[in-house]
Amino acid sequence: MLVLETVLKIRREFAAGKAMKAIARDLHLSRKVVRKAIREPEADFTYRRVVQPLPKLGPFQARLDALLDEDEARPRREKLRVTRIHDLLLREGFDGSYDAVRRYAARWRRDRRRDVADAPAFIPLMFRPGEAYQFDWSHEDVEIAGKPMRVKVAHMRLCASRAIYVRAYPRETQEMLFDAHARAFAFFGGVPTRGIYDNMKTAVTTVFTSKERIFNRRFLVMAGHYMVEPTACSPAAGWEKGQVENQVQTARGRFFQPRLRFTSLEELNGWLEAECRRWAEMHQHPEQKELTVAQALAAERPVLQPMLGPFDGFHESEHAVTGTCLISFDRNRYSVMAKAVRRIVQVRAYADRIVVRCAGEVVADHPRFFGRDRTVYDPWHYLPVLVTKPGALRNGAPFQDWDLPSALARLRRKLGTGDEADRRFVRVLAAVLDDGLDAVEDAVREALAAGTASDDVILNILARRREPPRPLAIVTPEGLALRDPPQANCSRYDSLRDLHAAA
Repeated sequence: MLVLETVLKIRREFAAGKAMKAIARDLHLSRKVVRKAIREPEADFTYRRVVQPLPKLGPFQARLDALLDEDEARPRREKLRVTRIHDLLLREGFDGSYDAVRRYAARWRRDRRRDVADAPAFIPLMFRPGEAYQFDWSHEDVEIAGKPMRVKVAHMRLCASRAIYVRAYPRETQEMLFDAHARAFAFFGGVPTRGIYDNMKTAVTTVFTSKERIFNRRFLVMAGHYMVEPTACSPAAGWEKGQVENQVQTARGRFFQPRLRFTSLEELNGWLEAECRRWAEMHQHPEQKELTVAQALAAERPVLQPMLGPFDGFHESEHAVTGTCLISFDRNRYSVMAKAVRRIVQVRAYADRIVVRCAGEVVADHPRFFGRDRTVYDPWHYLPVLVTKPGALRNGAPFQDWDLPSALARLRRKLGTGDEADRRFVRVLAAVLDDGLDAVEDAVREALAAGTASDDVILNILARRREPPRPLAIVTPEGLALRDPPQANCSRYDSLRDLHAAA
């Protein structure tokens, strides 16, 4: 293969009048090569091997093709590394090097891309400040409380300033989608006018041809709350929201590798939010080179729509309450107030809690648990039942390890153990239904301060506090005051008897 310097030297010597034969002799080249360099200035002197010999790989070529075909059909996360494919061939008797397999796989994939289709071309997009954001999900592997966990990560990106927001969730459900939007808009300090999404089921119900879509009703309610126009991409056209697609890969490399380890999801999300701010402060805007992403966000913030308040982002479903005042939701059980037993209730699931309503009244409000087969009790839900069944205080599942207020916990210790002690303590707890927990706690403190731990004394204190206040004394105006006001003195009547005796 001739280098460019040799080709130029041949042309210069020929132009100076030197014969081809002399040039070939002096440069140790064939006259055919010299003639080609002179007569074909654009000739390509690079060597391309037409047939690639495969001395080691030849017998295993069909097997390697099959492995590469199988790998091509796998999802991206499940694709094999070339080192793994080489190891599989070694197990089947192949004794060649890894480089031979790597080079063959590279040629195979390059030829396949050329055969399948030409490289697609795209048009660069430009967005005005405050015009649009892009949203997407990704799945990442982390370690929470010492256990491996795959979390669903919400990604949002402002198209103009390139500011990013990342938050991890245990699920990819609609209530998580609503929560991610509320937190992202609060993080950015405003709301763009248009949102760009793929065709995720939590947002899109039906996909038609072109850009026509039927959006989920609750999703449209959220979009109306924030005054956002939702736009769905064409199916399998990730380049239509290329900024957030690129963000998914960037965040995976910068934030989630190596594997993150935290004690809770709340701690992980606090760290991710801080990293989003740090990333914006450290990276320059790709188009406005003189600005960082954080400075571009500050410039875009005034043109964003104001966020009047977070959307009440819940997903509602109906459930039946069992005879033990429990509902089943998301593979776990939660207690509700005893008044809702054997009735149908509405469960509003939020990203971090569930609210249970019955006939328009809230009958339970629990932190949400994302494991399975766990029962979450609130002992106060069972208080009306406990009043009629005080014996359940000892072995009732809701009352095990009951975290009572300090005054009530002291009272229970002073009353002691046994059926009679439980009955007396339940009498005090029953007053919570009428007087409220704060009033009962104050009465218990007063009784304990007086040195008594009697349920009768505590109930008496509560009864006295329920008595209406005494009326105020009547103040007589000065003009209506008596000159000789009556006196409450019954001895004055004795003077009448004395007068009668004298007469």
